[in-house]
Amino acid sequence: QVQLVESGGGLVQAGGSLRLSCAASGRTFSSYAMGWFRQAPGKEREFVAAISWSGGRTYYTYYVDSVKGRFTISRDNAKNTAYLQMNSLKPEDTAVYYCAAGPRGRNLQGMANYDYWGQGTQVTVSS
Repeated sequence: QVQLVESGGGLVQAGGSLRLSCAASGRTFSSYAMGWFRQAPGKEREFVAAISWSGGRTYYTYYVDSVKGRFTISRDNAKNTAYLQMNSLKPEDTAVYYCAAGPRGRNLQGMANYDYWGQGTQVTVSS
């Protein structure tokens, strides 16, 4: 099992940047794909980004279209931590952001793929 704790959220002006961290504890962190989801008030939770790998050091990343070119997902297995670097933030990025861990090689854009979830961290982008 994996336990996840997000941090790094806060209030930022439009155009600013934040880096979210997801600290993991438990077994075999490197065996899991990691995903970031977000949920804005009155909306369903949506996929934001995911990172996985297939043998060796080959990593694969996936992003929802609305954040491509602005957000970057990464992970540091030595530190058992995943990150979401968010640049050029927009008010519509305002949401609670959740990190998640699940099996590799599945539907990484779907919530059902992930077995473990953090508690979320609030990101608020002001105009």
